[in-house]
Amino acid sequence: MAKSLVVTGASRGIGAATAIAAAKQGWQVCIHCNSHEDAALGVLREIESAGGKGIVAKADAADEAALGAMFARCDRELAPLGGLVNNAGFLGGETDIEAFDAAAMRRLWDVNVVAYFVCAREAVRRMSTKNGGAGGAIVNVSSMSADSGGIGPRIHYATTNGARRTFTFGLAKQSGPKGIRVNGVMPGVIDTHFNDGFDNDGRNARLQPLIPVGRVGVAHDVASTIVWLLSEDAAYVNGAVIPVNGGFF
Repeated sequence: MAKSLVVTGASRGIGAATAIAAAKQGWQVCIHCNSHEDAALGVLREIESAGGKGIVAKADAADEAALGAMFARCDRELAPLGGLVNNAGFLGGETDIEAFDAAAMRRLWDVNVVAYFVCAREAVRRMSTKNGGAGGAIVNVSSMSADSGGIGPRIHYATTNGARRTFTFGLAKQSGPKGIRVNGVMPGVIDTHFNDGFDNDGRNARLQPLIPVGRVGVAHDVASTIVWLLSEDAAYVNGAVIPVNGGFF
């Protein structure tokens, strides 16, 4: 039986790689985006060219109604929901605590944390076996900064990742009895567009010698772990948060 998967923040990087990898495993994919719709359409074309099915859904992750409408559209246009990958987020710049902007932090929190709750709510309502659903799986993308606190100018971002990690543990306990497994991944140094505005190439060059496996990660390294967590091969994995970091903590 066909199942659909919502991947938030799927226009580029880890989200795009996850959408493409999941489609190859038979998932019908809702490719969520906000500011990079052209790139999301490129992901859809790649999925369709390989014989898969998907849609592109544009929505501000801080807009609860827009996220709800996205799930309603999936109900209409795709197979019954079987999975969610909470991935959308942004860095929120770099700043010292002395320049902390409370309003900017609230926006960061809405996108990086509250949206995870909203999307999980919509997914659980549909997938819960107690509501007549067929069960499913949720994967929350966090970051190694959840444990380390991140680099100094990014503690605001690191804090949201800590919340994502905690949310994963709690939701796994709450949703397991409803037939829904909840797990997470914590990427380490990954070469994506996420750090384009913050000397991405220089950062990779500086950190590569510290990574035990000898290279910087790529989006597929994370995506393959996510797709495994969604699969039946991980049927007894619930409440796990897997570091995908090459051994660099």
